[in-house]
Amino acid sequence: PDTVSRIAGEIATVVAAGIEVCVVIGGGNIVRGVSMAARGMERATGDYMGMLATVMNALAMQNALEARGIQTRVQSALPIAAVCEPYIRRRAVRHMQKKRVVIFAAGTGNPFFTTDTAAALSRRLSELGAKLLLETLARLEKGVVEEVEQDHEAATFAPKVDRAAARIDWTREPRAVACLIRGMDDVPGAWSVLKGRPVKLFEPEVVGGAAGACRDIDPGRILTADPRAGLVVAAGTAAVRIGAVQPAGKRRMPAAAWVAGRAAGPGDRFE
Repeated sequence: PDTVSRIAGEIATVVAAGIEVCVVIGGGNIVRGVSMAARGMERATGDYMGMLATVMNALAMQNALEARGIQTRVQSALPIAAVCEPYIRRRAVRHMQKKRVVIFAAGTGNPFFTTDTAAALSRRLSELGAKLLLETLARLEKGVVEEVEQDHEAATFAPKVDRAAARIDWTREPRAVACLIRGMDDVPGAWSVLKGRPVKLFEPEVVGGAAGACRDIDPGRILTADPRAGLVVAAGTAAVRIGAVQPAGKRRMPAAAWVAGRAAGPGDRFE
């Protein structure tokens, strides 16, 4: 409750400044699908539980915002008509035009696709942002809104994310490796070198149990490369399962299809 209240207060400040707000919300504080799968649960079931967790957080945030007098709507990619609206882009934009906060829940609504990749969030937000930008420019031209010059002295600078920053360090713990891969998806794309050639890696999942036990194996070593079991790579003191890859000069493809073509095998090592 304290965290929800704090974040709601920050959103309220932004709304009070006249800014249209939409929020993409997660559910990792309740349950993560990949974590449940690592403990033996069927992956799709774990992912759906994770989506429901995001809906729970979205409803909590809606309640906190409305307690502050801010009209809020929750839109879910997973249809749950009794508690929230389905995701409809035009409706979301219309809500924001009416100064309502829109909270997006349930990620993409599909299992086996994590909600917290940079690409997933970017696509959803860019779809809304492009339309809002055009509308704002038109309103500026009509004089409906006032143009306010930015204070350049208050600007902060973020370092450029270059290719070197996207290279995977397999000595790091699995969760750190998975977060890097999700954060770099899909541009520039986290990458590593196998057999002297760069390969981009996507859709990571921290692996537990026997598949993740790799105390005597070098980080970066491929533990499993099987069309059914997938691609599992040692990282830190455990392992990461990779769901998709993009070899140099080729398109992104499922890791299962890649290993089926014998592009990699157990014992090979990512550098």
